Amino acid sequence: MADSLILEVADFETDVLTGIYSEETGKPQPLRISITVRMTPAPYYAPDTRLAASKNYMDLKFAAREALPAGLHFTLIEAVADHICETLFLQDARVEAVTVKIVKLAIAENGEKIGMTLTRERR
Repeated sequence: MADSLILEVADFETDVLTGIYSEETGKPQPLRISITVRMTPAPYYAPDTRLAASKNYMDLKFAAREALPAGLHFTLIEAVADHICETLFLQDARVEAVTVKIVKLAIAENGEKIGMTLTRERR
């Protein structure tokens, strides 16, 4: 089996224009997003290995915050996840796969987690 490096940013919250119902459209909704990236690792990580041998974790958060087009309404959270995946593939050729989990916080009741998970492999 080939080596792989898994990077994760879990359970951060951001507001995104998304939804299909009239009460959801026109205003940002809070989403809880987790992102997992599988990438090709360096052959070896020494104690003084530079960041360029891996990927900055903040790039994952950037893909789910700043890289989402301002003012664009995503009908489905699946489209939000797809945009995040594509952003990460464009950022770094070493990214082999991306998994994005999104929980819609505004519709949760009694602590349930309503959302979806999308995994994309580099094509």
